[in-house]
Amino acid sequence: MEDQNQSPPQQVEVQPTTQQPLQPHRGGLILALGILGLVCCFICGIIAWVIGNSDLRDMDAGIRDPAGRGLTQAGKICGIVSIVLQIVGFVIWLLVVGLTGVTRFHVAR
Repeated sequence: MEDQNQSPPQQVEVQPTTQQPLQPHRGGLILALGILGLVCCFICGIIAWVIGNSDLRDMDAGIRDPAGRGLTQAGKICGIVSIVLQIVGFVIWLLVVGLTGVTRFHVAR
């Protein structure tokens, strides 16, 4: 005997999503720029920092593929470190040049 109280199965309509596909991550590029910033050219570090911030913001917003988050963060950190080291090196250079100028002035007297 069948149960008369069962309701018929309901059909679920699947609506197509209008969500656009995610943009690919640029983690490898950002990491490469961050490392170049550390090794030879601090401008690459600035670029890595700026693009890394932008990509991480896009990942948080769901626009960019989050699979490259680790590479992007590492590249951004390398870029930040390269800028900090460049600033520290410039300050040390200014101190050395300033001190040698003061020493030469006192010796010449």
